[in-house]
Amino acid sequence: MSRALNFNAGPASLPFAALQRAHEELLDFEGSGMSVMEHSHRGKVYEKVHHEALALVAKHLGLSKDWDVLFVQGGASQAFAQIPLNLLEQGKVADYVVTGAWGEKAVSEARACKTMGAGEVHVAASTEKDKSYVRVPQQSELKLTSAAAYLHCTSNETIHGVQYGLDASTPFPRSGSGDVPVVVDMSSDILSRRVDASQFGLIYAGAQKNIGPSGVTIVAIKKDLVARGRKDLPAIFQYRTHADNQSLYNTPPTFGIYLVRNVLAWVESQGGIASIEARNDKKAAVLYDAIEGSGGFYRCPVDEACRSKMNVVWRLPSPELEDAFVKEAEAQRMIGLKGHRSVGGIRASLYNAVEPAWVDTLASFMKDFAKKRG
Repeated sequence: MSRALNFNAGPASLPFAALQRAHEELLDFEGSGMSVMEHSHRGKVYEKVHHEALALVAKHLGLSKDWDVLFVQGGASQAFAQIPLNLLEQGKVADYVVTGAWGEKAVSEARACKTMGAGEVHVAASTEKDKSYVRVPQQSELKLTSAAAYLHCTSNETIHGVQYGLDASTPFPRSGSGDVPVVVDMSSDILSRRVDASQFGLIYAGAQKNIGPSGVTIVAIKKDLVARGRKDLPAIFQYRTHADNQSLYNTPPTFGIYLVRNVLAWVESQGGIASIEARNDKKAAVLYDAIEGSGGFYRCPVDEACRSKMNVVWRLPSPELEDAFVKEAEAQRMIGLKGHRSVGGIRASLYNAVEPAWVDTLASFMKDFAKKRG
């Protein structure tokens, strides 16, 4: 079988080893005579997989016993509302830092929650300029609320290619006093690099980019925040419900969680997050070198210090050339390179499962394309 070179932004490439394991176990899981999809989520066969997946998330994120790891549904888009419903009580204010389209959506959903008893939303900083985003703000630029309920940011903006925490010049935001919990949407860079989880109070991510298929959402939350959450919400929307029931309150997406287990076991086999980070650094370096070495034919609009290692975005001299680039790349089985419809251009997503050889092939194609069309 010839695998496509998959640069999709999500759902995205999964490690071949994780898929191969699922292929081998699909019809008869561990000699049970049934697929894992057919097992009861209350049964011991599935629960073993479930708890292994939870433990691997906690291990790879480096979480202490002060955290709960939850598997929920609805993606980051549901979390945009579920977080303020749980943590932003009436009379309180939550600070949001906006560095791209997903930060905008998080603010919009949080504000909509006011009609359901949530508090106010304050944009502490936005780096929007000329209807685009090219950087993260410095801590000194944040206009923070005293005693905010929480401070929200997006670690990596998938559409605009802007990422936090790449070096000392782009640290994650923090409250002035340090006692306001930082809530971070890590949907597109979770477990792609080593990050000190102790600086956050809640981490959430849709699984479909780095750690599994669509349909599973990871929420890692400090236990004190779980306890602080509102109790007047329907049970299914309270984080405490999922924490108290180890994410088995209702029927979870069992096959999706099984695949999360497979993917995180693959991460373990690669040497853990440190090895994954080194692999991702090399892939990003190859692609940015191809852009910078093109003599201006390719242009990345993002400030150099904030250029995402997960979602590399760039432009060509004209939309017509961009269309030709995507078409010719697809003819060579390179998939998913068209930029998001809201911004255009080209985008290559370099998630954990993207093979370094694929990036080498893309860089070579870019060089040949620029030589022919430049």
